[in-house]
Order: sequence, then C-alpha cells, then structure tokens
Amino acid sequence: MAETPELTPRRLLQRWSRYARRWIIGAAAGGTLHGVLVIVQAGLIAALVQRVVIDGLAPTALAALVAVLAATVTLRALVRWGQLRCATEAGLRVRQRVRAEVVDHLARLGPQAIHHLHSAGLASRAVEQVEALEGYFARYLPQLWLTVAVPVAILATVATLDWLAAIFLLLSAPLIPLFMALVGMGAERLQQRHFESMTRLAGHFLDRVRGLSTLQLFGYAPHSVDEVEAAAEGYRQRAMATLRVAFLSSAVLEFFASVAIAVVAIYIGFGLLGYIAFGPADELTLFSGLFILLLAPEFFQPLRSLAQHYHDRAAALGAAAQLNDVLALESPSPLASVAEDGVPGTVAVDGLELAYPGRGVILGPVSLEVGAGEVVVLAGPSGSGKSSLLRAVAGFQGLAGGAVQRGPGAVAWVGQQPFITQESIRENIRLGRPEADDAAVEAAAADAAVAGFARLLPQGLDTVIGERGHGLSGGQAQRVALARVFLSDAPLVLLDEPTTGLDTQSEAVVLHALLNLAGSGRSLLIASHHASVLAMADRVVDLGGPSPREMGA
Repeated sequence: MAETPELTPRRLLQRWSRYARRWIIGAAAGGTLHGVLVIVQAGLIAALVQRVVIDGLAPTALAALVAVLAATVTLRALVRWGQLRCATEAGLRVRQRVRAEVVDHLARLGPQAIHHLHSAGLASRAVEQVEALEGYFARYLPQLWLTVAVPVAILATVATLDWLAAIFLLLSAPLIPLFMALVGMGAERLQQRHFESMTRLAGHFLDRVRGLSTLQLFGYAPHSVDEVEAAAEGYRQRAMATLRVAFLSSAVLEFFASVAIAVVAIYIGFGLLGYIAFGPADELTLFSGLFILLLAPEFFQPLRSLAQHYHDRAAALGAAAQLNDVLALESPSPLASVAEDGVPGTVAVDGLELAYPGRGVILGPVSLEVGAGEVVVLAGPSGSGKSSLLRAVAGFQGLAGGAVQRGPGAVAWVGQQPFITQESIRENIRLGRPEADDAAVEAAAADAAVAGFARLLPQGLDTVIGERGHGLSGGQAQRVALARVFLSDAPLVLLDEPTTGLDTQSEAVVLHALLNLAGSGRSLLIASHHASVLAMADRVVDLGGPSPREMGA
C-alpha cells in the first residue's frame, strides 16, 4: 500500500517498476536485438573489406553481401525505434501512475494531515520529482540488462575469432563499473539534497510572491529579492555539484574504455604484422582483425550508456526518498465516516469530538441533524470550532470521537477565501459541473447575482480574472463561488463565514444569493456569527457555551 512508511527508496522504485514491466522488458529485448544486429553488421563490413582487399573480387560479385548489409542497417533503425518507443512508454506509464498515487494519497489524508506542508513543496514533489523518475524506468533499468547481454554476446563472438583478444576485453570490463560505482557513491546523497533545495526554493519563492504587496508596503521588497537570489544560487551550486559527479563518472569510464580499445588495436596491428607469435596471433586475418576492431568499441558502448544513465538512477532514488516522505504520511485520526444511504442532503452528527495535537479536545461532544432542504447555522465566537465542525462534515477533519454521517450525493464547499483560477468567470463557474453548457452556466450566474456585475466588465462572463480572484472584490469572488454551487448537483452545501470581510452592499447581495440557494431545495450548513446570516436560518446551533445548544432562529 502507498501508506507503508517502511519502504525504502530502492524498494519503492522496484514496486513502481511493476506499473510498466512489459514496456521495460520490451525496451531491454529491443536493445538486445539491436546489439545482435550490430555484431552482424560488423561481420558483414569485415567480410566486404576482406573480399575487396584480399580476395580482389569485383564489385558486381558483392551485390548480395551489400544488399544484406543494407537490410541489416535498415532493420537496426526499426529495432532502435521500437526500443525507444517502449522506453518512452515505460517512463510515461510510471509517471502517470505514481503521480496519481501521490495525489490520491493526499486526497485521502485530507487537509488536516498536510496543512503543515508547503503547497509549493507538494506541487514540486508531484510534478518535478515525479518527472525525475522517467529516466530510471525508461533508460536505466533496460540498460542494466543490456550492459550484461550485449557485452556477453560480443565477447562470445570475439572468442570464436581470437581468444586472446577476448581475454583483453574481459579483463578490462570489470574496471569500468568498479570505478563508476566508486565515483557515483555520493551521487544519490547529492541528488537528494538537490531535490530538497528545489522544494525549499519553490516554497520560498511562492511565499515572497504571495506577500509581495506587504513586502512592498514595508519597503522589504529589495531585501526579499536578495533572499530569493541567494536561495537560487544555493540551488545552482547543488545542481552543479551533481553534474560534476556525473561528468567525472563519464570521464573515468571513457578513459578506461579508450585504454582497453587501444590495447586490443595494438595487439591486432602487431599480430597482423607478424610481430606477435603468441597464441592465436599468427592466425589473425584482415577479416578477423577488422571484425574484432569493429566490435571492441561496441563492447564498451553499453557500459558507456549505463554511465550516461547512472545519474538517472541517482535522481530517481533522491526523488523516491522525497515522495516516500509524502506517501508515508498518515492521518492523525480517522476521517469522518460517510453513509451512502438515507435522504440526499441530510447530515447526522452523533457525539462528535474534535482534537488537535498538544491542545486536547477542542470541541464536543456535539450532536446535531440537518434535514433535507434545511438551513442550519453554526454560531459562536471565533475559535469555538465552527470551521472545524464543517471540515468534519465534509470528511476533511479527523475525529477524536463520535461519528458523522451524510446522505448520498456530492458536497459543495464555499470557504472564506473562494478558490479562483486564472480563467474567465464563465470557466470558474463551470468548475462546479465541467460538462455544463453555456446556458446552464449563465443561469447559475444569474441565480448567484454574478450576471449583474459581469455585465459591467469588458467581456462579460468571458472576462479573464487573475489568480486567487485578482480583479474581483471579495463579494464578487463569493458570488462566483456560489454560482458554482448553483451549477453543481450537490444536495448539501457547506459555507464557512460567507459574509466575512464584505461591505454592507456586497453582504446584502451575497445574502440574497444564499436565499436563492436555500430556495432551490439544497441543504445549507453555515458557520457564521453574523446576525444577518442567523436571521435566514431555520435553526441555529450555538457552539460558544460549555456545550452546544440549539437556539431559536
């Protein structure tokens, strides 16, 4: 399960590989076939040179061999395409499944369990760090198999031609992964620190952007720019340290591969000249010597590719460690149970108790019911637990005791600061029911009194507004959120202080929209201490005393 915190990053990567096992195997099989075709191609080239230079055959006598060589080259290209196609699909499938796993896990935990995590850090982990997994599954895992299969096939071929040349290749092969592993031992730690730095930088920058108005007001903006620059410089230094390790690993591999190829080339050259009489050297021909020389670089090519993709492994391990921290999160207490029977829009709260770590029980026991189509207001001063009780009914808040049950159907939520995206007003309303047509959106806008102020805007409902409602007043943003509720099919609507921060005129418009909403047959559970909201309630539950009590509306 995603919640098992004992999983190490390596075991986590191993588990995720199951999401694309067939594609990873396909990429490895394609790479193996490509390596076999490389051997065939080298043999055909050596045979052509032998027949032209030594045997003196006319070009017309080589037509069949040339045709086979051309077919081999074409088949290599097709096999290579298939290998890359499988590798790309493997990386894509793993990223899709892991990202869905992370997002679903966060959704199951609810806001209470993740409120201490920075939203920018969570976004960075769900985007950048999931993307960092791609190279491991698309390139590194298939290359592990190819690093064994292809050199063994080449070594066996060389051994049939000249066993001494095969020994030279065999002795040089272990040095390369040995030194590569020694150089890359710290790459995982560097990559993990790199991702931690990225997460901190994302949160640091987002905090400064969100508070830019306040920073500007107090003259702190230039200093905050310097802070962001310093954080970015630290991120650059960690990124460059990781790259230095990757380049050092590649340089070590290239050095030893070049030395090994040079040794084989010297042996073949002196053997063909007759200066070496040991072993099979005196049996070397132009065909066998050229064949071995063409295969020597290909023997080390899988190791070169593994070195190139070794940083993908380090990046994936670092990313998996960060993602595992998210997947290991657990809810501090069980979330509210939700019944899927009864009448839509009803709520039954039985002996509910809410608690926070270090504070003990902050509310309860509370018992209340909301009937279908009823308007119930939770009253009480700030800190009395109104918003917490709403979150429990929504299923976002853990319970210390008691139970919460709801009738079937969706739940609509309108908070004190409605969620507004950088889209048109029409598209923001359509979030309530994405498949709704324009007529339904316009009807919801009219019911929520959005159409009135939208007519004054340059493009009406199609006017694009900024992130977090930039360009709208607080009352207008609330009305857009209420229009979503009108558009949705949710029988139960939860509203948290819907009139807080509004002027008298905006409050009157929002209250009128709430009355329209209540008249549409929805059940409303509202947290508010404003007298105007209390006046529209069918029942008022006061949470401000020693125990909750119901007052007359």
